[in-house]
Amino acid sequence: MKTSRALAVVLGLALTLQAFASLAQQATDSVAAPATPVAKAVAGTGYTFETTPFWQDEFDYTGRPDPAKWTHQQGGHGWGNNELQYYTDRIENAYVRDGVLTIAARKEAHKGSGYTSARLNSIGEGNFQYGRFEIRAKLPAGKGTWPALWMLPTESVYGSWPKSGEIDIMEHVGFDPERVHITMHTEAYNHRIGTQRGASKLVEGATSGFHLYRVDWTPDWIRGYIDDQLVLEFPNERKGPQGWPFDHRFHLLMNIAVGGDWGGKEGVDEGAFPAAMWVDYVRVYRLMQ
Repeated sequence: MKTSRALAVVLGLALTLQAFASLAQQATDSVAAPATPVAKAVAGTGYTFETTPFWQDEFDYTGRPDPAKWTHQQGGHGWGNNELQYYTDRIENAYVRDGVLTIAARKEAHKGSGYTSARLNSIGEGNFQYGRFEIRAKLPAGKGTWPALWMLPTESVYGSWPKSGEIDIMEHVGFDPERVHITMHTEAYNHRIGTQRGASKLVEGATSGFHLYRVDWTPDWIRGYIDDQLVLEFPNERKGPQGWPFDHRFHLLMNIAVGGDWGGKEGVDEGAFPAAMWVDYVRVYRLMQ
C-alpha cells in the first residue's frame, strides 16, 4: 500500500512538471522579442503620449510576478459571474520565465472549487488616470476559458460597479477563439441593462501567437486598438458620471476565469486544461497635453 502511494506521488509530480514544461515551451515557441515600440502621437486630436513608458513590466526576470508591481487577488466565490475557479497566489498559477508572464488555469480541486487560476492587479503599485496602455499577449485556447486584460477604479468615486466604470482592454471567450472584445462599462452603459458599449474584432491566431492590445485614455475619449488597428471609440458625451466615470484613478488587472455566465455559455472542456495566457510585456505611457 505504501509503495503504491509513493508511486502515485512520483507520477503526480512528474505530470505536474510535464505540464509546466509544455506551457513554457508553447510560450517560448511563439514569443518574438519585438523592438521597443515608440508611442505615437494621436493625429488631429490635440493629444499626444510620451514616447517612453513611465510604468512597465518587461518580465525580464524569473519566478513570481514582481510584488513591487502586482498583487494577487484570491478567492473562489464566483466573482459575480458564477465563475468556477479559485484564484490563488501559488507559483503554479502565475510565474515568469524566459521573458514571459504565464497565468495558468488548472483543473484541480482547491478549497471547494474545481479549478485554480490567478488574478493579478496593480492596485497600490500602479494607479493611473489617463494614458496609453499596451499589453502584448497570447490568449488561452479551449471552451470555458475567459481571459481578460482590463482596468477597474482604484477608488469607487461614484459608487459600486458599474457606477465608477470599467475598461476592458481585451476580453476573450474560448468558445469563440478568434474574436476579441473591447468594452466600456458605466452606469448608463453596461451589459446588465443591455446598453454596453463595445466592439469586437476577428484576430487570426489570437490563441496561437502574440498580439498587441492597447487602450488610449484621454479626458475626451477612450479608444481601443488591436495590433494598432482602431476597434472601439468611446466618447465623453459630457452627460455626467453615469456615462463617463473615467475621470479618476484606475488600476490594471490580468486574469483567466473559468466558466461563468459568459465564459461557460457553451460549456467547459475539461481536456483544455491546463490553459495559459502568456504576457510579453505591460507598458504605460503618460498623456501629454
